[in-house]
Amino acid sequence: MRHTKISKNKTITRRSFLRKSAAALSAAVTAPIIIPSSVFGANTPGNRITFGAIGVGRQCIYADLPEILGFNQAQVLAVCDVDSRRAHNAKRKVEQRYAGTAASGAYSGCDTYGDFRDLLARDDIDAVLICTPDHGHAIHAIAAAKAGKDIFLQKPLTYTIEEGRILSDTVRRYNRILQVGSQQRSDARFRFACELVRNGRIGKVHTVKVGLPQDPSTTPQPTMPVPKQLDYGSWLGPAPWAEYTVNRVHPVTGYERPGWLRISDYCLGMITGWGVHHNDIAQWGIGAEYTGPVEIKAEARFPRDGLWDVHGRFRIEYTYADGTKVICADNETNQQGIRFEGTEGWVFVNREHIDAHPRSLLNSRIGPNEIRLYRSDDHKANLLECIRSRRQPVAPVEIGHRSCTTCILGYIAMKLECKLNWDPMNERFSNNDEANRFLSRPMRPPWRLEI
Repeated sequence: MRHTKISKNKTITRRSFLRKSAAALSAAVTAPIIIPSSVFGANTPGNRITFGAIGVGRQCIYADLPEILGFNQAQVLAVCDVDSRRAHNAKRKVEQRYAGTAASGAYSGCDTYGDFRDLLARDDIDAVLICTPDHGHAIHAIAAAKAGKDIFLQKPLTYTIEEGRILSDTVRRYNRILQVGSQQRSDARFRFACELVRNGRIGKVHTVKVGLPQDPSTTPQPTMPVPKQLDYGSWLGPAPWAEYTVNRVHPVTGYERPGWLRISDYCLGMITGWGVHHNDIAQWGIGAEYTGPVEIKAEARFPRDGLWDVHGRFRIEYTYADGTKVICADNETNQQGIRFEGTEGWVFVNREHIDAHPRSLLNSRIGPNEIRLYRSDDHKANLLECIRSRRQPVAPVEIGHRSCTTCILGYIAMKLECKLNWDPMNERFSNNDEANRFLSRPMRPPWRLEI
């Protein structure tokens, strides 16, 4: 699959962009594609893709925002956060990037917002980065799609399986581009490992072992006054009401790892935090990225008390329709990463290295008539390419939904401690009504999914 190349400090010609966009438009038959006028208009300096950022905490300020700021083809116009201090820090970072540079053009500064809906109402913003806590992803991304924005959404895609299905359907209905923050798909090691597996280099795959980190627990925490800079009600969003304490939310100053990542009202723990990365690669390698397991059983340890209540040590066994087993467990059981085991060898890959048996596999070449997976060498560049061309990105919404679903299925099995039979087509459990109640959750008024 070939794409118009976008790289840092390089540009795409307007003629090339219009030619590819016209081809994409003529191919679409399900609904009219909505492309913001500013993408085509001459008023955008250099025909840049304009961005807003929703949620400018640790992940955004250290990774996603700087990456977008590194492209001359993009320009950040606004940032939004319910913590005004974080919003102003992000504004300062953006304006420092553009100050006195040729890329600034007619740049008039970065605006700040406390309500994401105000940012989405702007018709001069083409796309958004959404880096909010997991429990807000669906509300923010669905609203962005309906507002005609293309989207970069941090993983995991959504908090529940129902939210993921609605988001995927909404993105498709409004013909939006959504790239999930599953950046391992843009790493050559992970792609090559999956190509080796998909092309039978290790024989018939029978087992995949996935290793994930663990989260600590903590003691009960005292109730504290809400910092003046934080709109705490909006931070809670659709989650149940709970009294404020700093380890529930994020540090008042600084960007250390926030407490909400360890609280099940906002995040399901490492099974979705890291699991969506590694289980996504596991499914990519076995060709199951648009489906999922049919049977799940699990065991896990959960804290007995304290604020942080997500799982500790765990083991999940997924069975797929062809009999392949994916064993996902904490990294005291499985090495962190993904190990594909077949009848003729194995391949292991993580963010540091790739290994195989026999080692000669690492020198093999994928031939022109073999399966070649989507090639992306830069996750944000791929996003910009696809906003231009209207092609699907390397980590599109439906794949993000399926990867997230697999992780949530594991969490449900951990909680219920019984074997579950899953129907990937209808996205329901066939043997457990209690498990089906975990597919969605009530939202605290006035929040609801705007379908």
